[in-house]
Amino acid sequence: MPKSTWVFAGILSAILLMVLGGLQVRENGRARAEAEQAAAEARKAVELAAQTNAAFASELEALRTQTVELQQQIQAAAAAKDTLRQQMQAELDSKEVAISELQGKLTLTILDRILFDSGRTEVKPEGRAVLKKVAGVLGKFPNRPVQVIGHTDNVPIRGRTPDGFVDNWDLSAGRAVAAVRFLVEQAGVDPRRLSAVGSGEFKPIAENATPEGRARNRRIAIVVLPEELGSADVPKAKSSPQKTTDEAPESEPKETAPSPVHP
Repeated sequence: MPKSTWVFAGILSAILLMVLGGLQVRENGRARAEAEQAAAEARKAVELAAQTNAAFASELEALRTQTVELQQQIQAAAAAKDTLRQQMQAELDSKEVAISELQGKLTLTILDRILFDSGRTEVKPEGRAVLKKVAGVLGKFPNRPVQVIGHTDNVPIRGRTPDGFVDNWDLSAGRAVAAVRFLVEQAGVDPRRLSAVGSGEFKPIAENATPEGRARNRRIAIVVLPEELGSADVPKAKSSPQKTTDEAPESEPKETAPSPVHP
C-alpha cells in the first residue's frame, strides 16, 4: 500500500478521535450540569424542609404553651369551685339550707320558712342572717353571676296575699326580688351580678301531695353561675376585693333540696 494511503488513514483516524473526544467532553459537561442542577435542587429541598421543620417546631411549642395555660386555668377554676362550696358549707351549717352542684353551678336551696312568713315577701330576721352570710362568701368571688329563683308549692292563692299577690307565680317572683333587694341594699352585693326569677309551682323537687313535700317545694334557690357566663359589658374584678359583677342568664340547674324539718 502506498505511503500516502497510510498518511490519509492516520489523518482520518485522528479526526475521528477528536470528534469522539469532543462528543465525550460535551456529554460529560451536560452530565455535570445536570448533576449540579440536581444538587442545587436537593439543597433547596433540604433548606425548605429545615424551614418547615422549624415552623412546625414553633407551632408545636406554641400549642404546648397553650395546653399548659389551659391546664392551669382548669386547675384554678376547680380550686375556686371547691373553695366556694367549702366556704358556703362552713358558713351555712343548717338543716334548712342545702348546697348542691351541677355543671359548674353551685345552688343554695333555702326553705321559705327561714326567709318569709306565709304569703309574705318581707325577709324575716333569721332569713336576713342567712342572706348576709351568703353575701359575705359571694363577695370573695366577685366575677361570678348570681341568679335568685323563687319557687312555691301548688296550693292556689285564694284572693290576694297580704302583700297583694294573686297567684303563686307572682308570689315566687316577689320573693326572689325581695331576696335580691336585700342582698343589694342590706348586704352590699353588686346589683349587676344579680337577677331575680319567679318559677311559681312549676319546678317542684318533691310531691305536692303531702305537707312535707309542699314544704320542700316552697323555697328560694340562689344559683352561683360560672364566671364565663357573666355579661361581657361588665368589667371583671381585679385581684382586689372590689365588687364588679355580671348579669346572669335565666337558667337553673337541677336542685337537691334539704331534708324537711318538722316543727
